[in-house]
Amino acid sequence: MDPWLSTFIVIAGSGLGLWLLSFVVETLRPVPKTPSALSWASAIPVKYVEVGGSKLRYIKSGSGPAIVLLHTLRTQLDLFEKVVPELSKRFTVYAFDYPGHGYSDIPKARYDAAFFTEAVEGFLEKLDISDISLVGVSIGGVVALIVAARQNPRVTRVVSINPYDYAKGLGTARSSALGSMITYTALVPVVGETVMRLRNFVIMKSVLRGGVVDPKSISPELMEEMYLVGNRPNHYRAFINLLRNGESWEAATKDYGRIAAPVLLIWGDKDWSRPLERERTRLLIPGVVTETIKNGGHFLPLDRPRDLLQLITSFSDEEPSNPGGVISGDSHAN
Repeated sequence: MDPWLSTFIVIAGSGLGLWLLSFVVETLRPVPKTPSALSWASAIPVKYVEVGGSKLRYIKSGSGPAIVLLHTLRTQLDLFEKVVPELSKRFTVYAFDYPGHGYSDIPKARYDAAFFTEAVEGFLEKLDISDISLVGVSIGGVVALIVAARQNPRVTRVVSINPYDYAKGLGTARSSALGSMITYTALVPVVGETVMRLRNFVIMKSVLRGGVVDPKSISPELMEEMYLVGNRPNHYRAFINLLRNGESWEAATKDYGRIAAPVLLIWGDKDWSRPLERERTRLLIPGVVTETIKNGGHFLPLDRPRDLLQLITSFSDEEPSNPGGVISGDSHAN
């Protein structure tokens, strides 16, 4: 037999075997039980609301002006476990899992910027929340800016933290070597699904730790929960769809010029975004205030919660009639 043909048969057979194995591995993964309470704040009730045909998990805590927290891609409302208790002392705090994330439903959808924006606006509408400080991290930061650009009357100010509006939505590739592998292989049909079905805790840990300066910022309990959540049926497919529609996040910047509400942009100085990308975003938003937190990575609610709390609180306490106003505190302004 021709040696080239033999090599092709071996490679093709190995690929087919790996593809079949990935289905077996995925089928055997233990599906996590949906928790009835938060491990980090058992007194805060866990609730569900139907938005756009999907049941979304959310929490509401505290009293005072409304703050709605929007998490990053591939995480969940627990990303804010270090800031919710403190914010709840002065604000009514809401946080929820996007569709396809955490313990919310996982519908068949495009999972692009428009899909998430509609989910957020639907959530605000369904719970009838008004006079909101909309605070988002990563894709949450972009969604908050899109909602402001749509001039949603429920939102009076926006805090956008490490907005994920660069690199054609492939910023996760900058998290680590394994993060780069996952991000780019996810774009390839069949191969992406195969690799994702063969995912393991080591890969997940590498990507998440690539988003913080101090690896200890993410507790082992939260790391394990976010990994196990990925075992829910079709969760990995939603994540692949999100990555494959990544360009929609950068495309959303075309609407930033329509933002009229006060906006605070916060970056960790060691975020995945690059200086020129940050400057482009800053220049697109009228009257924006920008702040940089030293020794902060992409997941600032975990990495530098105290600094983040100070900035959010100061900005949310301002009169909404003062767009672009300067805020006080140890905020490392640009």
